[in-house]
Amino acid sequence: MPGNHTNKQGQAESHKILVVDDEAGIRRGCNRVLRSQGHQVMLAENGEQGLEILRQQPDVDLVLVDLRMPGISGFEVLQQGKEIVPETVFVMITAYATIEAAVEATKRGAYDFIAKPFTPDDLLRLVNR
Repeated sequence: MPGNHTNKQGQAESHKILVVDDEAGIRRGCNRVLRSQGHQVMLAENGEQGLEILRQQPDVDLVLVDLRMPGISGFEVLQQGKEIVPETVFVMITAYATIEAAVEATKRGAYDFIAKPFTPDDLLRLVNR
């Protein structure tokens, strides 16, 4: 399948990943770490921008989306994004990692969630899964 090649370790590489987060530092860090592993990365600073990117580029493999952002929330991005790109994997990013948020995110179709602050290794483990 195009874009889903594997390396010697059997890990997938060269995924198309969208990072939706209102914190510039999170966007920059994710961009740097993911690009260093050969992934194609797109960045959005709010939910509206993230949804517009999904409409224009529906071949995104993974969306990392912040739960709490100004404007539309990460839950709303997840819900609308799943309608636009039903096959895409969504992972919630949150500084407010609670059992309730994790349960709600998975009920709404998120694959997983990652708590801020996270390390580059945490991010790569998640993406490689």
